Amino acid sequence: MSLRLRLTLWYSGVLALTMLLFGIVLYVFLNYFLYDQIRQDLKREAGNTSLRIQKSIALSQKGLVVELELENRDFYSTNTFLQLYNVNLKTFNRSANLQFYNVALPLDTSSIDKLKGDDGGFFQKTKVLEQDFLIYYQGIYDQSSNLIGILQAAVPIGSYERTAVTLKYTLMFWALFTIIVAASLGWFLSRKALQPIERVIDAANQIGSGDDLEKRIEYQGPLDEIGRLTQTINGMLSRIQITYLELDEAYRAQRRFVSDASHELRTPLTTIRGNVDLLEKMWKKTSGTELATPEQMQMSLEAMHDIAGEAQRMSRLVNDLLALARADAGVVMEKHPVEMLPLVQEVVRRAQLLEHTAEWQVGDLEVLDHAIVQGNRDYLQQLLFIFIENAFKYTPVGTVSIHVSRTNDFVGIQIADTGIGMDKEDIPRIFDRFYRADLSRGLTTGTGLGLSIAKWIIDEHGGSVEVTTRKDEGSTFMIWLPANFPLPV
Repeated sequence: MSLRLRLTLWYSGVLALTMLLFGIVLYVFLNYFLYDQIRQDLKREAGNTSLRIQKSIALSQKGLVVELELENRDFYSTNTFLQLYNVNLKTFNRSANLQFYNVALPLDTSSIDKLKGDDGGFFQKTKVLEQDFLIYYQGIYDQSSNLIGILQAAVPIGSYERTAVTLKYTLMFWALFTIIVAASLGWFLSRKALQPIERVIDAANQIGSGDDLEKRIEYQGPLDEIGRLTQTINGMLSRIQITYLELDEAYRAQRRFVSDASHELRTPLTTIRGNVDLLEKMWKKTSGTELATPEQMQMSLEAMHDIAGEAQRMSRLVNDLLALARADAGVVMEKHPVEMLPLVQEVVRRAQLLEHTAEWQVGDLEVLDHAIVQGNRDYLQQLLFIFIENAFKYTPVGTVSIHVSRTNDFVGIQIADTGIGMDKEDIPRIFDRFYRADLSRGLTTGTGLGLSIAKWIIDEHGGSVEVTTRKDEGSTFMIWLPANFPLPV
């Protein structure tokens, strides 16, 4: 069952129940009001007649038998019929209009029994000559409260009954007509109200059957439930689009990563394989009793050096990939308070032993005295070595320098060089994996993973890095790390 049909049925059901209750209350109220007025008039007429009869009894009482007679009045002009029954004589005295129509009001023993010993009266509906009448029974009593007569006052109620029946059928017809009209109108309005939901469904189906995640649901109505639903779905579609683009970018990055990693691993493996084949061919030509010639020994040493160098290169690449895999897996590095001055001094000392052709300059490091960074000592050393090794690698001639500074909450470590520099277009991508700004120039060798690892270490320590570079003039990396500066004891 559709939502539109359910809404129409619910609305029609509530309306039908409301109309039913309204019709019942209206019918009962009008019926009571009409008959109450008739009863009051009938009871008043019977009461007045009974008083006159009681007075005549007091004047004309003869022994135990009382002559009961209705007062001679012109009853042709009234709609009330009177009949007086003498209990002792068992005789009837009727009003002129009853005599004219030759009609007698019914009276049974049960009615007589109800009035004995009671000075009240009661109403009864009955049919007389196929006509509906309302009869009021009033008892006539003597001075000893004995029932001596019964006065019946009757009025025809056929017109009232027909009015009540007409009212009942009119209410039923009007209620049924109203429900049908309301249901039809509700069916039409529910369709109009649910059109935005249908547009939502159509748009969702189009998006689900295609790749157009930029499509949005158009809605020009008020900000009601439908409007808020549309906004929510549009917002969800925006988030899905962003997530899809991020996943797509991550997938492309993964493919680039696998391709670049395969390329980087293939080169040393090819070198190792070629040297092993060379050694195998060369030593197969030499018998077991012959000594190797100096040329063979030299070629063997060069091949083994190449194999060792490529193995070291592969080892560094695997270590770098392992570090990045840990970063991707969300591994949280252990952190402890680290004094920055001894750490930087040790890095500066060991940096002099690295292979380099540029001049190594060290600034004043004393500003780091008492500076404490909450971090990992090994990773912080690796961070500084990555920038220093890159500076040496890309500065064949010139200087590489390290300077430090501090603010209230941070320590800054600046590593600058006067090497080949970079284009400003390369800066946003230098921290991407396997990206190398000089790849097209082929000036240096490397895997392009160092700066990616450095960026991860900086992020894990809550720091930041600033890059300033100019092509053929050098680059400057400013590393900021949050630090504490406790007062010396």
